[in-house]
Amino acid sequence: MNKAQLINALAERLGDKKIASAAVAGLIDLIVRTVDAGERVTITGFGVFEKRARAARTARNPRTGQAVAVQQTAVPAFRPGILFREVVSGTRVLPESDGGGAAEPRPTDGTDGSNSRPAPPMTDAHMAPASTPKKPKTGKTAKADKLAKTARNSVKAAAKKAGKKADKK
Repeated sequence: MNKAQLINALAERLGDKKIASAAVAGLIDLIVRTVDAGERVTITGFGVFEKRARAARTARNPRTGQAVAVQQTAVPAFRPGILFREVVSGTRVLPESDGGGAAEPRPTDGTDGSNSRPAPPMTDAHMAPASTPKKPKTGKTAKADKLAKTARNSVKAAAKKAGKKADKK
């Protein structure tokens, strides 16, 4: 998802594209300015944006092999929060969005997240497959995927061939 797609998705929830655009631009501006000032931006459940210092070092020019001095610099960094990591890893599932604010996640282990009561029974709606089919890849994405698949197959074939040679010895 790029910035324009994010604005459009937020506009669907808020009902106004100008407000969504201003919200995204404002959020990005605040995060950049705050991190640039050396402060952390913590969004509970989502993650932490922070400024990290990279020490000075000696690198090599890959073309000439010559040593190059690289000065100390600061870089932006993001650490995902526990909730974000759990949702991405599949240990928690976000419920369907109602188009409003953020939905509370629920664990995938069949409980409701607390130890006091069992989870409600699963309904057919919970078990229905996703209704949005994937769009076929076109253009650069399809070519890149095809090249990556060819490269993986080449590596597998070379490893298999190397294994056979080792077995013969």
